[in-house]
Amino acid sequence: MSTPLRRGRDIVVVILLLALPFFVLRANVRDPRKLNALDRLILRASAPLQYVGALLGRGISSLVGSYVYLVDVKQDNERLQHENAVLREKARKLEGLEAQNRRLREKLGLKEQLGPEALTAQVIAKDGTEFHVARIFLDRPSSEVKPGWPVLNEEGVVGVVLRAEGPNLEVQLAIDPQVAIDVVDDRTGARGIVRGTTDVDKYSCRVEYMKRSDEVAVGDLLVTSGVGTRFAKNLRVAKITKIVNRGFGEFQEVEAEPVVNFSQLEEVIVVPEANAEKNASPSPGEPKK
Repeated sequence: MSTPLRRGRDIVVVILLLALPFFVLRANVRDPRKLNALDRLILRASAPLQYVGALLGRGISSLVGSYVYLVDVKQDNERLQHENAVLREKARKLEGLEAQNRRLREKLGLKEQLGPEALTAQVIAKDGTEFHVARIFLDRPSSEVKPGWPVLNEEGVVGVVLRAEGPNLEVQLAIDPQVAIDVVDDRTGARGIVRGTTDVDKYSCRVEYMKRSDEVAVGDLLVTSGVGTRFAKNLRVAKITKIVNRGFGEFQEVEAEPVVNFSQLEEVIVVPEANAEKNASPSPGEPKK
């Protein structure tokens, strides 16, 4: 086919394609009572195309709507996740502040109970490898602190002062084997001595000189007896975790865990010895001097 004929054909096709929507639109908008044969033919021929077009249009519209919806949902989810993360962080900080405020209130209450001679201090280091010793720094310098003074916190007995050099003190913790604390069972009054163990992998202690006839149970709280010159009465020390009564011998084998959480030790209170009586009653099982 020559080029002029092909060009003429292309022009005719373009004209028909351009005119077709006009005739289709004209047939659709005319009054059905005034349709002629050409209009009806156009409507009949275009009906399947219009149906397919409508389906495609609805499908595309649905896809676009779904996509937009999913984009909005994703953005909302990301926003909510961010808000939840922010709220969780705020809640964590508030819980930390609440716990800190509770400790401070308990610490202030304990200090008021112990009197104006009590000194507050911050724990600056702990050594649990060979010796159960903590290094603390007094909030208010004092030259009156002496070795042997009790060290407490709001949970219970922490230990005793080992060395004092100005505001810097070394504290021998209650879980050290060299520290012996005269205690009684808060429930039954059974008496014994709490002493730390040599196990450096955990904070534990044993109860010595507790008679086999004494009534004690796992979970019982052990408090200071008030005997001696160090600790006042009824200070929390440990809870019984294990009892071995072999049926022979004078004393039971009792294990306990300290009530003080030494792994999170931060603030302590140093107090003078409970009393200065020289002739204190001996601990059970120990000879009189």
